[in-house]
Amino acid sequence: MALQSKMTVYVAIAGVLALMGGIVFYASLDNAQLEQAEIELFSVELRGVDNLKNEAKFDVTFLIKNPSEKAFTVGIIDYQLFTNGIELGSGQYSAMDVALPGRAVFSSGDQIPLKSTFVLIKSEINPEIYEDMINGKINNFTAEGVLTTQTSWSTIDKEFSTGF
Repeated sequence: MALQSKMTVYVAIAGVLALMGGIVFYASLDNAQLEQAEIELFSVELRGVDNLKNEAKFDVTFLIKNPSEKAFTVGIIDYQLFTNGIELGSGQYSAMDVALPGRAVFSSGDQIPLKSTFVLIKSEINPEIYEDMINGKINNFTAEGVLTTQTSWSTIDKEFSTGF
């Protein structure tokens, strides 16, 4: 009897491990389609200037496209913003505090703009660049970073570089 109960325990453990492996395998089936997500820097617009804090706030808009058949959401866009090869700083769009069903869903063929607030601090960059930024004299930007796309089963981090 002892041998039969040991065998039952071993079979149960093997079954649980097989089930866990199946779940991981099933979740990885979405990865190829999630990697097809496209991101484009769409606009950088001045929102306001705070002369007391010597900082300016900009709306940075990314256009996210879904060319795949699998619907997904965007959790995070971490990026560094550049102009003429000079780094202006880093920013982030995040929806991680919103439950997955409450986020914008990118169905097949969808294009949705996502905005984030970018804070430019005068003391962290060249004062001439800061003045040109708040006066609208700079109109070419590049963003580099990581786009995090998610389905209910999978999460992918994809590096990107885009500009206009």
